[in-house]
Amino acid sequence: MQGIIKGLAVTLKNMTQKKVTYGYPEVPLQMPDRFRGIQHFDPDKCIVCNQCARICPTECITLTGKANPDPEKKGKVIDTYDINFELCILCDLCTEVCPTEAIVMTGNFELSAYSRDDLFKDMAWLNENNVNVRKENNSALPKGGAK
Repeated sequence: MQGIIKGLAVTLKNMTQKKVTYGYPEVPLQMPDRFRGIQHFDPDKCIVCNQCARICPTECITLTGKANPDPEKKGKVIDTYDINFELCILCDLCTEVCPTEAIVMTGNFELSAYSRDDLFKDMAWLNENNVNVRKENNSALPKGGAK
């Protein structure tokens, strides 16, 4: 009997307190500055060094490049860049090793999909994903890219 009374006391006490809920779909959540969300990729900065693909613990990044068609310029030009978010653990290692900061983490976390095939993101999708870029990475975006 004493247990029931204690339980009801806790319930009644919590009923009078202010509610801690969010209007999530209508009101976006403010994530902390160091939150690791979905990556933003800038193909113009990529030098096709494959460091991101090599360091990825889940091997979810595929990157291919081809020789630069301009004979005066050396190096490679990026051909494809894909991330399988079905496997990605958002560990931030790919952004840490990128020498040109072509990959930066954002505060964007909304990646829900009805199909697993929708979790394969290509270079164009990752380039457009520049919403909520972390504050320390704002300088890595072109003017007007961060919101």
